Amino acid sequence: MDYRRLGKTGLKLSEFSFGSWVTFGKQVDGSDARSLMAQAYDAGVNFFDNAEGYEAGASETLMGEALAALKWSRDSYVVSSKVFWGGEKPTQRGLSAKHVTEACHAALRRLRVEHLDLYFCHRPDIDTPIEETVRAMDNLIRQGKVLYWGTSEWSAQQITEAHVMARTHHLTPPVMEQPQYNLFERQKVEGDYAPLYDTFGLGTTIWSPLASGILTGKYNDGIPNDSRMTLPGYEWLRDMMTSEAGQARLDKVRALATVAAEAGLSLPHLSLLWCLANPRVSTVILGASRASQLADNLAALEHKAKLTPEVLAAVEAVMGNRPAAPQRF
Repeated sequence: MDYRRLGKTGLKLSEFSFGSWVTFGKQVDGSDARSLMAQAYDAGVNFFDNAEGYEAGASETLMGEALAALKWSRDSYVVSSKVFWGGEKPTQRGLSAKHVTEACHAALRRLRVEHLDLYFCHRPDIDTPIEETVRAMDNLIRQGKVLYWGTSEWSAQQITEAHVMARTHHLTPPVMEQPQYNLFERQKVEGDYAPLYDTFGLGTTIWSPLASGILTGKYNDGIPNDSRMTLPGYEWLRDMMTSEAGQARLDKVRALATVAAEAGLSLPHLSLLWCLANPRVSTVILGASRASQLADNLAALEHKAKLTPEVLAAVEAVMGNRPAAPQRF
């Protein structure tokens, strides 16, 4: 396991990290959560990702129970939460100072830690001024309850506005973004955010590197009964897969499988290593519901040398979706 700086900060994250979206509280119970986290930690993973919106907080509760049982030294791992979807009442959602603050306290209780290493605004909130959110995050950092704050799926303009507000009012700016990034979703990371890496030192903790499992190849011949697409609440994912656009994606996945095989790689390993090949990626968040699945994903690190420039060129030839370079004025 190698470690990368989170943008321009001094914090170093494992190049593969472990997240709980879809799995904890849905497919994984307490004992399995503890086992999977221990497996990841023993492999060198030091960042564990979570959010208040994952199973209405149950995911954080499971992770907190696991952390308490594993008794790792607190200075040996990084844990996160995200704020936006906390409940149905108006004061339980969004990025108001009230919800940002109270959601942080709730996450601390569920995760059983005294501070959050990373705290993300899970989505932009058009009803709350960005200055209010920046001030709320700055307050939490000054209180020692949060060490670094960032965003998830914000636009480049919104991130820039947050930095301007922070600079103008001498507040702590966001230092990381958590965008979706994989062979199919490239525009934000490679295009929209390109000016932000050098300007602000933006770090990225990317999610869905396997495109919700599509890039494993397991959907090439239909939807398996034990896949996330059969879970209640994820009908949208199944509908996307069975659409015309979804079928076009599967055609590309089959072509990518051929590229992977010629390189001596599995398709999941090719897809994960492709994400890591981007130096702007601080860490790739893995998700797994089984030990064998996690072990296989982690094993991709053993095959970095196979991702040659020739293989990367072959991947580009299949995908044909490299974002255009951003205009500079």
